[in-house]
Amino acid sequence: MIALVDCNNFYASCERIFRPHLAKKPVAVLSNNDGCVIARSNESKSLGLKMGEPIFKKRYLVDRHNIHLFSSNFALYGDISKRVFDIVARDVPAYEIYSIDEAFLDFSGIKDPYNYAIHLRDKVRRWTGVPISIGISYTKTLSKVAGHIAKKSDDGVCYLKDKSQISDILGKLPLDEIWGVGVRYAIKLKKYGIHTASDLLECDETWVRKMMNVVGLRMVRELKCIPHFNLEEDRSMKKSICTSRSFSVEVKEYSRMSEYVSMFASRCSEKLRSEQACARSISVFMYTNRFRPRARQYSGYFSMDFHTASSDAITVTKLAIECLKKIFKSGYSYKKAGVTLSGIVPRNQVQLSLFDSSDRKKSDKLMETMDAINGNMGRDILKLSSSGINNKWKIGKERLSPCYTTRWSDILKIKV
Repeated sequence: MIALVDCNNFYASCERIFRPHLAKKPVAVLSNNDGCVIARSNESKSLGLKMGEPIFKKRYLVDRHNIHLFSSNFALYGDISKRVFDIVARDVPAYEIYSIDEAFLDFSGIKDPYNYAIHLRDKVRRWTGVPISIGISYTKTLSKVAGHIAKKSDDGVCYLKDKSQISDILGKLPLDEIWGVGVRYAIKLKKYGIHTASDLLECDETWVRKMMNVVGLRMVRELKCIPHFNLEEDRSMKKSICTSRSFSVEVKEYSRMSEYVSMFASRCSEKLRSEQACARSISVFMYTNRFRPRARQYSGYFSMDFHTASSDAITVTKLAIECLKKIFKSGYSYKKAGVTLSGIVPRNQVQLSLFDSSDRKKSDKLMETMDAINGNMGRDILKLSSSGINNKWKIGKERLSPCYTTRWSDILKIKV
């Protein structure tokens, strides 16, 4: 048996942990620079607040219903996520962290999966304050279906064991709610009269593979209780790494944009080194504010390859600036920019180039020293001068909550 543990309305739940008075009150979490809604409590959902909506368009709704808004606090969310999954993974033979708020658990050998899940859910709530739902079934895909049902159940647990029960549920399950189908495939399949999971199960497997490739076929077989997706205990290497920001104040000057791009490139290289990996190519993008239709609009994108795959901050930043020079145009007000590293390979599998004359051992030692100092003394204690010597720019987060569990100065003080 496979169990899916899903943290309910995770970001909003994290904000409620240290503010119990917000229980059953509408809560929403906003993206960087407090632009769009990225998480909602059930109360906010029922009021009509949608994911991805620019919050300025819903100001009347926020004021009318006193929706409590928070800036995204990813340091807090990441730490709470680790605490939750340390608890749920403690007594199972294997597990897979699927996302910041989801994990698959191997329930093999657990004699009473339902009551064990009830106990686990209660433990997580008592130890962390985060409400979770647990779906249990024969495969990862079916546990996703069970998890969807568990969110709406009173006890927060759904155990799909009886195959006739599974058949009834799949007969009512819309295509776009199946794990791995998505909107694009759902539209495509509906043209053939396929509207539910049961309709999809009745299709010939050869046809399914033609329409949805081999991954889609495996998903269909998992709905038939045939396991195909194993738990991935070893986290696979990322295919790309991106650092981007929406600016609280739009950027017009090249010098200012150059500092931002340099900082983004440095952040990307830092993430690469933490993965023990290198990148073969880099791209830079930037665009104006599309929510100001009367303003002049422009978007730029440019990509370049490294001679040799690298994670060196100096090398990465130099090429990022070269990309920026290709796309920056004066006379525009830029709202967002970012840097993406792709073609990621393990550090010990880098193919060297005959034209690479750099001293890689020296640069590796320099980056190792910089990471060690920044890790011990604080981010950006050491940084490249191209990022700006006295640059104290910050993301606009006017509603940021304290980092209660990751910063000593923010730890709650209890009056006795």
